Amino acid sequence: MLLDPGMNLTLRPMAYPAFFEMYRNAIKNTWTVEEVDFSTDLVDLRSKMTDAERHLIHRLVAFFATGDSIVGNNLVLNLYKHINAPEARMYLSRQLFEEALHVQFYLTLLDTYVPDPADRAKAFAAIDNIPSIRRKAQFCLKWIDSIHDLKEAKTKEDRRRFLLNLICFAGCIEGLFFFAAFAYVYFLRSKGLLNGLAAGTNWVFRDESAHMAFAFEAIKLARQEEPDLFDARMQADVIEMLREAVECETLFAQDLLSGGVAGLSVQEMRQYLEYVADQRLMMLGMQPIFRVKNPLSFMDLQDVQELTNFFERRVSAYQVGVGVGAANDVVLDAAF
Repeated sequence: MLLDPGMNLTLRPMAYPAFFEMYRNAIKNTWTVEEVDFSTDLVDLRSKMTDAERHLIHRLVAFFATGDSIVGNNLVLNLYKHINAPEARMYLSRQLFEEALHVQFYLTLLDTYVPDPADRAKAFAAIDNIPSIRRKAQFCLKWIDSIHDLKEAKTKEDRRRFLLNLICFAGCIEGLFFFAAFAYVYFLRSKGLLNGLAAGTNWVFRDESAHMAFAFEAIKLARQEEPDLFDARMQADVIEMLREAVECETLFAQDLLSGGVAGLSVQEMRQYLEYVADQRLMMLGMQPIFRVKNPLSFMDLQDVQELTNFFERRVSAYQVGVGVGAANDVVLDAAF
């Protein structure tokens, strides 16, 4: 089974071909940081944005500076060790590359947006000196650290602990914290600001959606193999976890929007977070708890591929060719 202890190395016969297809699709969706053009963003930051909008973006890039590093650590320290299928580990290896690419993207972003070395140092140390970011990091590390001592998932209780880590990883960190961050970027894009950041975020968004799909597929398969793992106590823990994640991200919203950003309120962000949390619960086959609508109309369009002239700017849906006759369709089925 998928969570059996050990290290299965046999790729044929393949037990979980869906993971191998996810790996192949990820290879086709390769991009590089050097393709992102930040030149117009600098003009926006200097002359088109308000002080409140600049505060928002500086806080956001400070979170980005460490967020994907936390995710990469969890991949290496926890997920790779316990998901016992070589085709799944192939995907996780590719995901680790993508997380490193995201770290490079946000490093470049920070170097570009925050030229002052002292301010940049503060951003990199955001976990220590920005309370709203420290609170989110504490939440992430609590769940990541929760299975550091788990050498092998031998018992059902061990596997429940691992699944809670994976649900936090996919549903709360990648599926809520990052999706909220993307919403701020797309809000600014809707005002005609920071198009370079938005273009790079499209590619990161696509990667993160695929990461989330992989994790939820792993959770679904583990539940199919051991249905009694996902008992009432487990479901209660998941709900508590998501409620805490919403509270953490609401505190972050209060910080980001503290200067009064025209067109976006803390109340709207809170409702969006609750909406996304319900989507994650439904992806787990659970009932929604907040039952609210998406208040951010600009996010409704985010799963529609860009209608951009390819020769003007490379669209975010571009895929690396994989040979004659290979499928090159991009499917964005992430729930907002």
